[in-house]
Amino acid sequence: MSQASVRQGSAGQAGAGQARARQGGAGGPVRTVLAPILLGVAVVLLWQGAVTLLAIKPFILPGPLTIAGQFGANLQNVANGMLATGRNALIGLLIGTVLGVLLAILAALVRLLDEMAAPIVAAIAVVPIVALAPVLYTMYGAGAETARQFVAALAVFVPVYFNTLKGLRQVRPVHRDLMRSYAATNWQATRTVTLPTALPFVFTGLRIASSLAVISALIAEYFGGPVGGLGKSITSSASSSNYGLAWAYVLGSILLGLLFYSAALIVEKLVTRRSGG
Repeated sequence: MSQASVRQGSAGQAGAGQARARQGGAGGPVRTVLAPILLGVAVVLLWQGAVTLLAIKPFILPGPLTIAGQFGANLQNVANGMLATGRNALIGLLIGTVLGVLLAILAALVRLLDEMAAPIVAAIAVVPIVALAPVLYTMYGAGAETARQFVAALAVFVPVYFNTLKGLRQVRPVHRDLMRSYAATNWQATRTVTLPTALPFVFTGLRIASSLAVISALIAEYFGGPVGGLGKSITSSASSSNYGLAWAYVLGSILLGLLFYSAALIVEKLVTRRSGG
């Protein structure tokens, strides 16, 4: 066999391999999206079948059809609850993220501040919402949303701070030395080298915090404050034995959490693409 034939055969195999790779790459996103949808549909069908065949009482577990019916019939009330809870979660998310990133930057620059902040942040991480929310309602008043926003901000602050600080420490020593050789100030080195390196870690913390903001604001509603959030709606529906409606509000909470997570993911994609990541 000639060398030309060998080269042609190798080129043909390489072309076939690239074609298969392109086909696999094209089918990858479809499988990624389709697989969880099919799994979700299967779980819902099994859930409805179990509720129907086993005659499970609604106060134990209502069926998906009952929940969907209540969700559609009370769509405006669920949407209003999502707006109220989402507003508090968003304010808490913004405040907690800004404070977490700023304190992490200062802690990375000043070792003494890092050592002082570490036990305080660790203590904040274990503060129970169930104990904190009633105290805050007493401080700010039962008619104010401040307590819920404060609780959400506190829950957001911890993962954003730790992930940002971890990212800020990922800069290689050679890069730090290079900035010193250029006589760059600490802030210049942080802005041009440290922060771009830490950006993926910041968004990891933000994605975690986006769901925590919704959960924290929701839980804080159980212990007082104004009427109108999803948490209050769940408790009032369950106390009146309207379990299908209570689960409809739970569905609204799930959708709100997914919305926050998706928004954080979209922001991450936009920022990393713009910064060339």
